[in-house]
Amino acid sequence: MSKMKFKLNSAGVKELLKGQAMRDILTEHARGVVSRAGKGYSADIYVGKNRANAMVKAETYQAKSDNKKNNTLLKALR
Repeated sequence: MSKMKFKLNSAGVKELLKGQAMRDILTEHARGVVSRAGKGYSADIYVGKNRANAMVKAETYQAKSDNKKNNTLLKALR
């Protein structure tokens, strides 16, 4: 077998992880989780130092209580 070597294009990987396409994918997934979780939950997308991130959280007291009792966000991840 031949020894194949490749060099990772750091700028390309950075663009993949932080680019608009990744943010669109994360937005779609986060909205799906919010829709399955129900009222009182919200999603936020932000770009960090290394990659784009999605966050879904319970906003209202009722949603926080529901998530604590039933693990709603965990179940909504499917």
